[in-house]
Amino acid sequence: MAGLIKREDIDEVRQRTDIKEVVDGYVTLKGAGLGTFKGLCPFHDERSPSFTVRPQVGRYHCFGCGEDGDAISFVQKMDHSSFHEAVEKLAARIGYELRYEDGGTGPNREEVGKRQRLLDAHKIADEYFRAQLLTAGAAEGRNFLHGRGFDRAAAEQFGVGYAPQGWDSLLKHLRGRGFTDAELKLTGMFSEGNRGIYDRFRGRLIWPIRDIAGDTIGFGARKLYEDDQGPKYLNTPETVLYKKSQVLYGIDLAKRNIAKDRQLVVVEGYTDVMACHLAGVGTAVATCGTAFGTDHIKIARRLLSDDGSGGEVIFTFDGDAAGQKAALRAFEEDQRFVAQTYVAVEPTGADPCDLRQLKGDAAVHSLVKSRRPLFEFAIRTTLKQFDLDTVEGRVQGLRASAPVVAAIRDISTRTGYSQALTGWLGLADPNEVLRTVNAAAKRAASGAPATVAAGAAGTGSGTAPAQAGQPAAAAPSDASIAFMRPDPRDPVAAMERQALEVVIQNPAVLGGEAWGRFEACHFVTPAYSAVHTAVRAAGLAHVGDPVAWVEGIRREVPEPLRGLVSELAVVPLPASTPEALQRYCRDILARLFELQITRVKADKMGQLQRLDASAQPEEFQRLNRELMELEMQRRALRMDS
Repeated sequence: MAGLIKREDIDEVRQRTDIKEVVDGYVTLKGAGLGTFKGLCPFHDERSPSFTVRPQVGRYHCFGCGEDGDAISFVQKMDHSSFHEAVEKLAARIGYELRYEDGGTGPNREEVGKRQRLLDAHKIADEYFRAQLLTAGAAEGRNFLHGRGFDRAAAEQFGVGYAPQGWDSLLKHLRGRGFTDAELKLTGMFSEGNRGIYDRFRGRLIWPIRDIAGDTIGFGARKLYEDDQGPKYLNTPETVLYKKSQVLYGIDLAKRNIAKDRQLVVVEGYTDVMACHLAGVGTAVATCGTAFGTDHIKIARRLLSDDGSGGEVIFTFDGDAAGQKAALRAFEEDQRFVAQTYVAVEPTGADPCDLRQLKGDAAVHSLVKSRRPLFEFAIRTTLKQFDLDTVEGRVQGLRASAPVVAAIRDISTRTGYSQALTGWLGLADPNEVLRTVNAAAKRAASGAPATVAAGAAGTGSGTAPAQAGQPAAAAPSDASIAFMRPDPRDPVAAMERQALEVVIQNPAVLGGEAWGRFEACHFVTPAYSAVHTAVRAAGLAHVGDPVAWVEGIRREVPEPLRGLVSELAVVPLPASTPEALQRYCRDILARLFELQITRVKADKMGQLQRLDASAQPEEFQRLNRELMELEMQRRALRMDS
């Protein structure tokens, strides 16, 4: 086993890593104040962004669910990797060579974690398949691509490759690169028979399927030869890396455009994604052998910053019955989005790949622009099943489409589509449709499980950060009681919190006499008092290194309060310029010091009132002098602020 990574190297990786760049690979972040960024939390489903990143201190904190950490812990959670693996990944990202306690250079390939070994195998297989596409044996694959309008440059752009027809071509290649059969069985690239394992993909055109970070995690393979008895498309089976319900083909190429254009176009196949991107629709992705579901929506919402400020999701489906069925499945998931959802169906049934071949790039753009609201498509598709020229057909159409309209949660939108449905049915009385829709909504509500109401309650636009993210009904420990979250309405607690936000985020304001004054402050709120003590214990040694400064404070506080320190370190301060920030910080510290002076004055006034001036004249004069000095300090603070 390789030794532990040296502590100073871990600190160096943490300090050098730009946490915003790391998080940007998974979440769309927007500016939220000076040096602060926000986005939708990748750890829980939310409508309003509460996931906050502050690059200067190298930390993130979600004010919705309470998740917090640094770049290392973020990679651990997102990639499901160990601490050791996360540090190594980030070190490689910044080109930093790690040192280990045993004096070595890290674990060899046999000692790397399972996930990294799988990623390595996929990367090598990806390179192998791409190289094979250029060989004489891949002529049929190149012909297939050419026949669909894709040249060599397009194949290279999307990493398209070819799996040779032999039974063990890839197997031999990966064995030669040091992989054991036990490891290769876990990749999903091989099948197993009586004589051992053999290539799963043979004589097929290959598309690498990558995750949002750009790592190859699986493959999609298209049949080329008539004697191939397998399905037309064959994908990697479920593995540690590849979960088809969480994978969107093309997401690595589309993520930036999706975030920039606030648009996601969902197509049905690999060649459709290629056609869209080559035609200039760079927001296209495809599911991999499964319907667009809940996990896909989570990915899409993060990239769209699906917070109610716009954005659109466009589903393109074939015009046949299967395509219409897929669209109706999408409708069932629609209302998980705040973004507007649409359907774009080409009247002739052509998919984007066919459309590009037949009519050019402009036709692909036109298809996307021809989108119709998904609600409208779902209702009209339902009505197509009935002969609306007859009374019976109109009655049946109303009964069938009313539950579709009733499923629309937004009441105003539901009412609008009820009125539209009146016209589509050709009915004279709009109230008849509205009554039928409302009755369908009531039936659905009465049959819904009790958990629906609780789930709906959680889909609002969020609560104040100080009150959000409280754990559910687990019995609190003694520590959690001692450090219970302060009441945000308490003015003293609010003042202490603001002071700690300033000191943790901008410790430079503690120069001169300010550090001594801050040390002498008495914090009355238990949680903030503990953080104040930790700041004093951390000292000013790392003030010039914000990442080390915050990490030092976190190490000094009790475990239950480490999340609070992260929260205080990333919460946006109300300032839009460096000058305004400095003024705000000075003002907050001045108010804190004034509060301390007021407390001391109150104590001394009490002593003075209890004193017998005639019996203790010297003590009486001393207290009066001290009160005058405190008042002068208080006035000086006000003049400076």
